[in-house]
Amino acid sequence: MAELFTNIGFVKELAATADNMYRLGWDERNGGNISYLIPEEEVERYFNPDHVLRTIPLGFDAKELIGKYFLVTGTGKYFKNVSKDPETNLGLFRIAKDGKTAELLWGYADGGKFTSELPAHLMSHIQRLKVDPENRVVMHTHPTNLLAMTYVHELDSAKFTHTLWQMSTECVVVFPDGVEVLPWMLCGTNSIGEATAEKMKESRVVVWALHGIYGAGKTLDETFGLIETVEKAAQIYMLTAHLPRVNTITDDQMKELANLFGVKVKNGILR
Repeated sequence: MAELFTNIGFVKELAATADNMYRLGWDERNGGNISYLIPEEEVERYFNPDHVLRTIPLGFDAKELIGKYFLVTGTGKYFKNVSKDPETNLGLFRIAKDGKTAELLWGYADGGKFTSELPAHLMSHIQRLKVDPENRVVMHTHPTNLLAMTYVHELDSAKFTHTLWQMSTECVVVFPDGVEVLPWMLCGTNSIGEATAEKMKESRVVVWALHGIYGAGKTLDETFGLIETVEKAAQIYMLTAHLPRVNTITDDQMKELANLFGVKVKNGILR
């Protein structure tokens, strides 16, 4: 059954996404993590929900997610290995009735566990589900140019968003809710998870200064594409920041774009 499960669509999709992220250089070594909320009916087509392999403490109270199933990358695992050995590098678990325990149904075959960033993921899922009940993905990665940008750009969410929007015509359409920026914080803690989740109330993208990015969305493709667009904008910024600005996308032009595509732009960014 475990071998069969590695060939199920959402497992293969997550593995392919991890491959892509590693190929782009976003997830060096064991950097990055993905959590994927899987509908109950999809999981229970293949598994007896009463057959729990083992339980793992979550490290915080996720009572708002009790009974929900998540496919999550493992701690210390390399994205380049996910597609080669999904059963070791991924785990499928359910949030137990106490809200504080993960009930492992499949994966982490070497005795491992979920990413150390799981609290930040689950806290972000909780907030995004309140905004969009169809949110299923939270993705953390280290895009090179965005990371570089946090070293040279003011870490103000509105100003950071405005700069990114100016870098490419598609940006204001792809992430009209902008980006939220956090200062450097200690990773793998509940504190950074709580701060990230708070920012997720306003945006699907949260930048961890000098570290990376958190993105959320309905599907793996959508979330990957969101981060990809932000990273492309950051790349253009890093290629041009030291040069005289001769041309730019104006605020009025961005408003025209938003009107054309019917998107609601975050308040306080455009003048």
